Amino acid sequence: MMKLLASAVAGLLALTPAQSPLDVLTGQDGMAGALSHVTGPGGTSVTRRSGTAERGTGKPMIGAEGRFRIASGSKPIIAATVLRLADQRKIDLDAKVDRYLPGVLRGTGDGAAIDGRKITVRMLLRQTSGLPEFLDAIEWKQPFPDFLRVALARKSTARGSFAYANTNYLVLGMIVTAVTGKDFRRASKELILEPYGMRDTYWPAKGDNGIRGPHAHTYGVHPGRPQDGEVDLTDQLPTYAFGPSGGLVSTPADLNRFWREAPLSRLMAGSVPVEQEGWPAGARYGHGVVRMGTKCGEAYFAAGDMPGAAVISGRNRGGRAATVYVTGVPENRQHLIDAFITAMCDR
Repeated sequence: MMKLLASAVAGLLALTPAQSPLDVLTGQDGMAGALSHVTGPGGTSVTRRSGTAERGTGKPMIGAEGRFRIASGSKPIIAATVLRLADQRKIDLDAKVDRYLPGVLRGTGDGAAIDGRKITVRMLLRQTSGLPEFLDAIEWKQPFPDFLRVALARKSTARGSFAYANTNYLVLGMIVTAVTGKDFRRASKELILEPYGMRDTYWPAKGDNGIRGPHAHTYGVHPGRPQDGEVDLTDQLPTYAFGPSGGLVSTPADLNRFWREAPLSRLMAGSVPVEQEGWPAGARYGHGVVRMGTKCGEAYFAAGDMPGAAVISGRNRGGRAATVYVTGVPENRQHLIDAFITAMCDR
């Protein structure tokens, strides 16, 4: 998701009206549908759409109430859940992971250096724990392997330095479950989704491979059946399996609600420099949130994609929130970034 961000931010000049970047996504990039939803500081919202909600039907792209899989857009919500539990003194951000998950983080084989007695909760939030990624080491077929076990057998990255890995938020979800006695899904619903008014956001149940409620169809190559080419993936993805690192279904309207309510200063507290290929120059990572410069000042955001959908969602310091998503994954991610920056900056 982060590839080409640097060139996008550096090279983005004056853009034509905000509808234009969406048309690029549905025209040049061949996405079925694209949407931007902006909510101003006073609560006024503007939605722009391009393309169709379902190929071959002529149906217009669904509006801001349409649900879709937000993938890594789930991470700020998990981070906010952890911060709420820290407020309740159930989690100490500077405590070692072993306090909450004794003996769980112990590496094996190539991952022998991984040790939960040396990793703090704050390191997980900031992606500086050294835990390796599991996603690029699994086959996309059910039953999936134990994701954490896969990660623990891989070589760790340098502890203390930024290295993005879904494993960090997988472990945070486990900590939330351990300290609340509730599944992280229920805990995040009670602590964040309900208080923030995110009524159309939900964690899919196991075996629920579709999208409930109003939604556009999503398209892409199924990772388990690449020989089929592009297919309709709307009811074919086991979103449940990706849990706290990327398992939520939400709407543009709800994501903007999150950004308007979320404690931005705390989510960005003690942010670390991002020194990893494919991220914008000068970017910093806080607790599930990235800060980058744009033509109209700094933006704070999260990005995510999985087959069939890609999203960038965030806000600025002034309280303007924006979400842009497409019903596929464009080959040129810069076009999605352009649409987000346009939504954030154009008045």
